[in-house]
Amino acid sequence: MIAPQKPLDENKRLKAVKSYDILDTLPESDYDNITEIIASVLDVPISLVTLLDDHRNFLKSHHGVPFNESPRDISFCGHAILEKDPIFIIEDARKDERFTGNPLVTEYNAIFYAGVPLINPDGFALGTLCAFGHEPKNLTEFQKDILINLGKQVVHLFELRKRNNELTKAKLQLKVQNNNLKQFTGHVSHDMKMPLANMIISSDILKQKFSGQIGEKGTEYLDYIKNSALKLSDYINRLLEHYESDHIKGFETQESYSVNHILEDLIDLLNIDSSCEIRIPDQDFEITCNRTAIEQIFLNLIANSIKYCDKQVAIIEITSQLKDDFIYFEVKDNGVGIPKDKLNSIFDLFSTAGHLDKFGEKGHGIGLSTVKKLVESLDGEITVNSEVNKGTTILFSAALD
Repeated sequence: MIAPQKPLDENKRLKAVKSYDILDTLPESDYDNITEIIASVLDVPISLVTLLDDHRNFLKSHHGVPFNESPRDISFCGHAILEKDPIFIIEDARKDERFTGNPLVTEYNAIFYAGVPLINPDGFALGTLCAFGHEPKNLTEFQKDILINLGKQVVHLFELRKRNNELTKAKLQLKVQNNNLKQFTGHVSHDMKMPLANMIISSDILKQKFSGQIGEKGTEYLDYIKNSALKLSDYINRLLEHYESDHIKGFETQESYSVNHILEDLIDLLNIDSSCEIRIPDQDFEITCNRTAIEQIFLNLIANSIKYCDKQVAIIEITSQLKDDFIYFEVKDNGVGIPKDKLNSIFDLFSTAGHLDKFGEKGHGIGLSTVKKLVESLDGEITVNSEVNKGTTILFSAALD
């Protein structure tokens, strides 16, 4: 017996398989009807709709057998998805060295096999529509055409399911966004009252007490108005940034770029002085990933590390590595840290660690929530490790295009 090899693009193929959310789901009549037709037209006892997972062959429909999965290393379908022809036929498995001694042949009497690779629109073989028989068999051209055409119908069902899942997720996302917008309205209404009140009261005082001449006290009130306005402006800008991050994915480009060049540009943009030391990765990577999102993520994380550092020199160390079509980043600082009881909620909108920054201002709880949204839009994950008075480490990943 020869176990089937895995395709060269196996990682991408597995990602495609999982994107349909079919693995480990219950039988459905749409698929069972197709396998019943195949068994009848081909005059065989067994017909299956299969999906090749990492180490198993999942049977979405299993006409004629009581189980819904089998090991991939003994599967006929593992060989079928490697073929370029539209149909893979084994007339007598006992005479094929690939299946000599295969338990499916010796224990389940799987002698005949015909399988059609289920190729999705991106060209990945997800699994097969196949049939087994207990004796050698030749198929007519009509039977082959039926199997091939119904295989296309199975792929069509997969695509419909995927679109429906995407619509369901989009609906849920809209619901969540609607709830966030409600929070947005409540928080903005509340937090804008005091700055606006300060502006109004200060203006009134200027008009009443310093009309015609602005002295030292008048200047103080003007400064107060300015600071309140700046605070309000910053707050609004961060909220807009948070909600506009939903649209960043729509501005993707397929151009590759250097990670270290992006970091160097951001350091220049932030006008870093001697009170901050930023260490970029030793090894640079050329990647293809949403550049706007990556820049926004690093801009938020670096700015946070600088603002929330109580040391004489803020040290920010950034490392990166490539693995399995993903890039992984680590951003480590020596700042004030995050209390343990805040770690689970630190990425929630409007959640803060409770510290004042180096300028004596309290955070808005928007930046890290925005970062998380951006990371998830890149099909990545983000985690945080932190210890008060020692520093924080943010780890995040992003899928490469």
